Amino acid sequence: MAERSFAKEVEKLRLGDGDTFRGEGILAITKALLENGVGYVGGYQGAPISHLMDVFADAEELLSELGVRFEASASEATAAAMLAASVHYPIRGAVTFKSTVGTNVASDALANLASGGVTGGALIIVGEDYGEGSSIMQERSHPFAQKSQIWLLDPRPNLPSIVDAVGHGFALSEASNTPVMLEVRIRACHVHGHFDTKDNVPPPFTVRDALENPKRKTDRIVLPPASYLHEKEKVEQRLPAAIHYIQKHKLNEHFGPDQGDIGIIMQGGMYNNVMRALQRMGLADLYGDSKVPLYVMNVTYPLVPDEVVDFCADKKAVMMVEEGQPACLEEAVAALLFKHKINTDLAGKGVLPLAGELTGQVMLDGLRSFITSHAPHLATDQDRAPNEPQLLPQPELDDTVPARPPGFCTGCPERPIFAATKLVEEELGPHHISSDIGCHLFSIMPPFEIGGTTMGYGLGPASSSALNAKGARRSISFVGDGGFWHNGLTSSIGNASFNEHDGVTVIVDNYYSAATGGQDILSSRANNKSRNTNNPIGKAVKGMGVKWVREIDNTYDVGKMRETLKEALTTDETGPKVIVASSECMLNRQRRERPLKAKAIAEGQTITQPKFGIDEDICTGDHACMRLSGCPSLTVKKLDDPLRDDPVAHIDQSCVGCGNCGEVADAAILCPSFYKAERIHNPGTAHKIWRKLSTSFMSWLQARRDRKSLRFEA
Repeated sequence: MAERSFAKEVEKLRLGDGDTFRGEGILAITKALLENGVGYVGGYQGAPISHLMDVFADAEELLSELGVRFEASASEATAAAMLAASVHYPIRGAVTFKSTVGTNVASDALANLASGGVTGGALIIVGEDYGEGSSIMQERSHPFAQKSQIWLLDPRPNLPSIVDAVGHGFALSEASNTPVMLEVRIRACHVHGHFDTKDNVPPPFTVRDALENPKRKTDRIVLPPASYLHEKEKVEQRLPAAIHYIQKHKLNEHFGPDQGDIGIIMQGGMYNNVMRALQRMGLADLYGDSKVPLYVMNVTYPLVPDEVVDFCADKKAVMMVEEGQPACLEEAVAALLFKHKINTDLAGKGVLPLAGELTGQVMLDGLRSFITSHAPHLATDQDRAPNEPQLLPQPELDDTVPARPPGFCTGCPERPIFAATKLVEEELGPHHISSDIGCHLFSIMPPFEIGGTTMGYGLGPASSSALNAKGARRSISFVGDGGFWHNGLTSSIGNASFNEHDGVTVIVDNYYSAATGGQDILSSRANNKSRNTNNPIGKAVKGMGVKWVREIDNTYDVGKMRETLKEALTTDETGPKVIVASSECMLNRQRRERPLKAKAIAEGQTITQPKFGIDEDICTGDHACMRLSGCPSLTVKKLDDPLRDDPVAHIDQSCVGCGNCGEVADAAILCPSFYKAERIHNPGTAHKIWRKLSTSFMSWLQARRDRKSLRFEA
């Protein structure tokens, strides 16, 4: 199950000609694909484009009606390889994944696709995960597009522009026989707006048609001598065809006056940021009218030399607004100016940072510096838009808000795994630990601080492969179930088995691809109507030749987790040791169970919910329990007792009753202050009788204690 249902949004995909679509950018892309006759769609989920995959998964009935093939791909490489269907056949295909990590995974297929070229339109929708909201290494898609000669679209962040980019992306691909990459940043994916829709178009040539009419051309296969000719074809045929299409259809845009002393060239995705900065300087209004000439590159690769030269020729200075590094566009523009002997000053990196996201304040500072230097008559001291009220001074967040590193959710079944690991290390000493991409990577943060490296999705055990010496202390590796099926089965487990690696691998199985939104995977326990689930990880591991395999079906049993991990680290058996630690992701479990419980309670059914607490009289306030848990619901509480200065441990109302805190306290022999209670909704007769009996018995015990207490008469 994904983190949310898109049943309502799916209905928007049925809108026809003349209707108005309202919603998010990523959903607009989904609608645009159907309007442009896409024949097949694939991809791998990941921020910021997960919703595109989730919407298509919920829209399979509509896709079936249109004859569109949808596949939730096993990896980004699998998705990119799907585009082979467009090599010989006039089928429009689209795939999507998170960039740059997804692009890296897909690089082999993408490079081959770009070499041989395509017949049908091939669109690669990449979620450009760059900047302050990113969760990955900071790299750009642009250099990859350049090195493989894949045209790169970077449309202005509004729904009509994004939707137009989808249609032009397919057409540009077909006109130049080249795959096209559509780059959408985090904010573009989630920008809200509206656009006028068109009717959905069934693919004129379907996957079924291709199967009934197979084609092949030897010169499209990437082998010598064809591969040498592909490079020549790229330069002599495909590139000119692409530039011609871009110019003919005016994909790049001009705003502001036709002439001026200065001008600004920008990536299309930077348009909103630039306009906001100009507005704050009084050089643009709310409706996008700019006093400075603007050249907006909705296609950032390839550049159109004539357009760039014409824009720069009559200006004293031009600023290139380019986010991130390397400065691909700035260097290309500089080369064009030099080649055409145009004496126009070019600014870019320097007035703007060499790297990092071009946020509102960064953009404002950079534009002001450029304009002050090259057009001082336009410069103002204005820092805010004329129509915006002055903000009150705000304290620096660094001084007022404590740092909050990412951590596991309340009740996460992965937390006890790392508590058990800490307990084992306390007994056996420290080990080299390799981490992996996924929720479990939060183990590198406090309170666990486990893991020294992370090298890619599903590559945790592979990153330990060099650290293998007979008789030495064994390494420990972690990999999630999503990473296991994505890349880990062969690259990590298969590699360890083949090379007889003596390390320990813990496969964290939470039933879903939880970190990307809770999508089903091969080992999910759900009965998915259109996917093959319930394939045990343990069987796959044994199938790769691993003999020492242990499966734990309740990760909250910290004692069992600790003993199993200790056994793996101390056994005399050589070769890879694999522990499959399984419990359902608590977020998905709560999404599934809460509505059912609420309905049952409303219907008068008896429902029992566990609740954990801490006896304040027993708790000593040393907080050792928190150092092995880190649960957000486990906090501290200041007592009113004047004789006790230190705050005691406390479990707040966000507790989901997983029991991890008590398990950790028991396994670590910390203290007996944890207790478990049960809240009963709609109690039956038996519950009521039992409560009366237990209350009477406790009252009798309290009275008995009071009678034996030493009393001093006044």
